[in-house]
Amino acid sequence: MDVNALDLTGIAGEAALAKDLEVAAADNLKRVRRAPAGEPDWTRDPGTDAMTAFLETKTVWHPIGV
Repeated sequence: MDVNALDLTGIAGEAALAKDLEVAAADNLKRVRRAPAGEPDWTRDPGTDAMTAFLETKTVWHPIGV
């Protein structure tokens, strides 16, 4: 339950396993990045777009002079 998100990129082509993990993630509303249909090109520069869209952003309030 402590995991906040799942990235299923590493299980491309394993639809049954991806489905099982997506169903398990629904127990506490985890974010899931779906597995691609085919094996990704691991030699290509992945960039940061996918990771940036997947990350959680929170606002933190710091009390000052209370």
